[in-house]
Amino acid sequence: MCRAVGSGTTAESASDTGDDGVKPPPFAYHAPRTEEEALATLGALGEDGKVLAGGQSLIPLLNMRLAAPPALVDLARLETLDRIAVTDTHVRVEARVTHERLRRDERVAAAVPLLRQALDWVAHPVIRNRGTSVGSIAHADPAAELPAVLALLGGWMQLRSVEGERTVEAGDYLLGPLESDTRPGELVVAATFPRPGVRTGTAFEELARRHGDYAMAGVGVRVTLDADHHVGDASAAFIGVGGTAIQVELTEVLRGQPYDALDKAEAIGLARASIDPTADIHATAGYRRHLAGVLLGRALETAVRHAAGQAPPDSGSAPEGPGPTESAAPGSAAPGSAATESAPTGHASGGYREETA
Repeated sequence: MCRAVGSGTTAESASDTGDDGVKPPPFAYHAPRTEEEALATLGALGEDGKVLAGGQSLIPLLNMRLAAPPALVDLARLETLDRIAVTDTHVRVEARVTHERLRRDERVAAAVPLLRQALDWVAHPVIRNRGTSVGSIAHADPAAELPAVLALLGGWMQLRSVEGERTVEAGDYLLGPLESDTRPGELVVAATFPRPGVRTGTAFEELARRHGDYAMAGVGVRVTLDADHHVGDASAAFIGVGGTAIQVELTEVLRGQPYDALDKAEAIGLARASIDPTADIHATAGYRRHLAGVLLGRALETAVRHAAGQAPPDSGSAPEGPGPTESAAPGSAAPGSAATESAPTGHASGGYREETA
């Protein structure tokens, strides 16, 4: 049972009533209506406060009693932090934007194709419709797709508190399993994903026991070709094979190779030597290591074809969910930029198909 505070109503906690017949442990519930109120609440709570955005990662942990924060600060009633901004240089995603809304945004898919390529693999439609992309990164699950995307593109997180604001690069923000650089009293307000350069292709591949489950292994790839369509730069970020997203630079082993005659063996060997998978009930460490190499090979082939203009950026083996494309409401652009913004217009529905290996 929860104790609601700060929103005009109050209820007793389970510890007060002796009623423990609920899944999560007792917590105080705060539902601020403005960003200023949210920051003030988080500042007052300090280490006791935990932000609730979409709740698709946090609520299961609470129900299994693997997490027991004394207080939750729910962002659902805020009227801000719901924008997607697409500029000439980046895509900026605010804290309340859902996975599905981001996935359906055609401007985002054109600017940073890797976002849609990765989001196609995220969970199931009902989860994508409620879960937030920034919240997924802040949660720092080593099997989640978006932390790898942020790391691979060299993105950053924007954090705010009553004391001010700071920006943290992806490599400094993701510290370990379910551990990030968010400090007590801070609210993660946005994630920024830089746009890839010219002749750059990306791809995302993963494998789970069934689509939508956590990946046994996954990888995002970014490849840039030179004017002669030879590899000039290449990098990969792996999920599910270490304590956080593991980035592996592949430029030295792939540089100079023609896109249509790529020798991937050395790159795959380097990647397998760079990751640190563990065994569990789903797969052995050896199988995860082998799988990571297989997925890297597939992703490299797709990425170089995209970079060479031989395939559309949204092609590949990721499942696609049918449904209407969400309309985007234009917003104001920052001075000197070609930015557009969208505000939420509702939830889109989607679907998936089962994958086998």
